[in-house]
Amino acid sequence: MQTVSQLLDVKGRQVWSVPVDSTVFEALRLMAAKDVGALVVLEGEEVVGIMSERDYARRIALEGRASRYTPVTDIMSRDVLSVGPEHTVNECMALMTTRKVRHLPVMEYGRLVGLISIGDLVRSIIAEQEFVIEQMTAYIAGNLA
Repeated sequence: MQTVSQLLDVKGRQVWSVPVDSTVFEALRLMAAKDVGALVVLEGEEVVGIMSERDYARRIALEGRASRYTPVTDIMSRDVLSVGPEHTVNECMALMTTRKVRHLPVMEYGRLVGLISIGDLVRSIIAEQEFVIEQMTAYIAGNLA
């Protein structure tokens, strides 16, 4: 089973973030520019929240608030779960499923070193399953010849 570290080796370790004093509008502009669905909210180097498109939809759009003037801290998710590089993809999938989150910061020695999404995990699991199927097919074909 693939670890988070191995997943980040393939995906990359770039994390898009905004400072804690940003507005929702500034965060949305960065999300659009980088084509991402969530940003880590930082106070200095400390992770204090995650703002996602879901947070925007539920706490700005549906409530008729103005994103240009609303601080990101008003809508971000504050109870941020994180994982370490040694966690497995299956452990992360279980955590995301039970806690109903779609993004997990990856922390190593108290430092943010990556961000994984549910989509990253699904891609990893599918790739692993495809590999196993190919190996099994080759084994069976080899035994039949």
